Amino acid sequence: MEWRQQSSVSCKDAFTEARRWIEEVTGKSFGCSDFRSALENGVLLCDLINQLKPGIIKRMNRLSTPIAGLDNVNVFLKACGKLGLNESQLFHPGDLQDLSTRVTLRRDESQRRLKNVLITIFWLGRKAQFDTYYSGPQLNFKAFEGLLGLALSKVSCLFNCRVFLIFLSAFFFKIPWSIVTLSFLKPGSRRRQ
Repeated sequence: MEWRQQSSVSCKDAFTEARRWIEEVTGKSFGCSDFRSALENGVLLCDLINQLKPGIIKRMNRLSTPIAGLDNVNVFLKACGKLGLNESQLFHPGDLQDLSTRVTLRRDESQRRLKNVLITIFWLGRKAQFDTYYSGPQLNFKAFEGLLGLALSKVSCLFNCRVFLIFLSAFFFKIPWSIVTLSFLKPGSRRRQ
């Protein structure tokens, strides 16, 4: 998905809400004002998911090396998969790496990567809200509208265009409406919810 068209102002609420939710769920402070730096070693993310589903992560690497942080982030992402998040809902482990020392860095690359992390936190918060066993703090999804608005509108537009083309071709080829409407109601159809 393309996030370049989203302004940093529209994501500010999402960063603030993600930070608030992570701190409330884990009971731990970010320790610094930089979102990426606070999550870079993966410890806070592992603590978060262990609060949502106790015992899902058995061990964390508490060393202060980049490899230990990458290991923790990978363990966090695998635990997200165990909770039911799709691969498309997960950020890449490299999205939390510090890019400030890179010479050939596009201006918006760092922001794009952090938005990927926010999207994973959004889906994790959503998963927690619908889990009957979790009764902790809830993520305010309204704060993520600026971040997700464009992506959701693109998905909706693609779906509506596909529906229009199916109905248009059904009309053109004189396919009975009952067959056309049944294709949308069949289990296993490709329709997105």
